[in-house]
Amino acid sequence: MEDTGGTGGSGGGGGDSLPPPFRAAVTALSETRPRPEVRISPLPAPKRLAPYAFALEAAVTEPDDAGVELADGRFVLLHDPQGQEGWRGTFRVVTLGRAELEPEIAGDPLLPEVTWSWLTGALEARGAGYGEASGTVTRSSSAFFGGLAERPAEEVLEIRASWTPEGSTPDASAHLTAWCELLCQCAGLPPETGEGTSVVQLPQRRGPH
Repeated sequence: MEDTGGTGGSGGGGGDSLPPPFRAAVTALSETRPRPEVRISPLPAPKRLAPYAFALEAAVTEPDDAGVELADGRFVLLHDPQGQEGWRGTFRVVTLGRAELEPEIAGDPLLPEVTWSWLTGALEARGAGYGEASGTVTRSSSAFFGGLAERPAEEVLEIRASWTPEGSTPDASAHLTAWCELLCQCAGLPPETGEGTSVVQLPQRRGPH
């Protein structure tokens, strides 16, 4: 994801100077209340990607232990009243999500396709219309040596995705909630009752080393 230098959750001015569609979207994001396992907090907004931006970070924790983090990520809403090449709209969502995996799950050849389907399924389940979606799903392995040799190897799943919300004033809350559901599935938590169509789940991340 691009640099997110800035001083607050939103960029491109504030208050009444914001375009009404962007101001409404920021209000919706600020009022979104995802499932209890997800903690959301503001991030400095990127300054160079669009005239207006709003950024959040999220962490997914164990349902019964708020101190154990299972997944984390960033959600950025961009707005350019003139649109940008490739967006086919005036808004763009840019996201990053990460979770640690058990080795046997990380080796599943279908993992990238399944992970991407969690995103699209969550967006569709929330009625969050979108277009021009693109992204990557990456599996990485880390081995530790020297003073860190006692730590077991780590397998990490990372998904970077961006898409254009439909409409001149999109339902930003639906897009954020869908993304939070993706993070929960990456963390190994089941979808909330009645939401999404995914049935494949990953085991929860190993606890602290």
